[in-house]
Amino acid sequence: MQSIVTLISGRGTNFEAIVKTAQKEQWPVQFAGVIANRAAAAGLDFARSQGIPAFFIEHQDFATRELFDAALIEKIDELGADLVVLAGFMRILTPHFIRHYAGRLINIHPALLPAFPGLHTHERALEAGVTEHGATVHFVTEGVDEGPIICQASVPVLAGDNADTLAARVLAAEHQIYPRAVKWFLDGRLRIEGKQAKLFPEEPQLIKL
Repeated sequence: MQSIVTLISGRGTNFEAIVKTAQKEQWPVQFAGVIANRAAAAGLDFARSQGIPAFFIEHQDFATRELFDAALIEKIDELGADLVVLAGFMRILTPHFIRHYAGRLINIHPALLPAFPGLHTHERALEAGVTEHGATVHFVTEGVDEGPIICQASVPVLAGDNADTLAARVLAAEHQIYPRAVKWFLDGRLRIEGKQAKLFPEEPQLIKL
């Protein structure tokens, strides 16, 4: 049975969506632990309610990002992660960390990459006047939001949208595609080819909502 360790900073709603989907579909998976970089992260309470080991490693307790990441690696490896899932983990990871988990570290980004990498994606999408926005699950590489794309969901940008209404629509899309991407990984269906993660057997990796 494969195991997942999830990193969060706040509510961890994508983590919650993954756990609930796994329970509903009876995945053969172990949620080995959740680690937050803030003791007050609300997602830790959800983990505890599900009997999932919950930990916090306060990044402020470390003098450098490298020391913090080293502590993260020690805990993740102790938990025996086959897959590391970033679910709203608001820390920039060091190249050493990313290389350590190459090919088994995934993230979700609130935009249709390669459009709008980085922060403030919803505001930037509205400013750009796009008619579609969305979310992307991707493998993490050293380039910011540049890793091979696993799957995406697009949502329409509606007249009268503001950053909050658009963000809510995108978050609902995230909750649909992140569990799907995790299951594909666990089932061994993904192959990284350049900047794309190909799915075997093939099925749509972009959904329109």
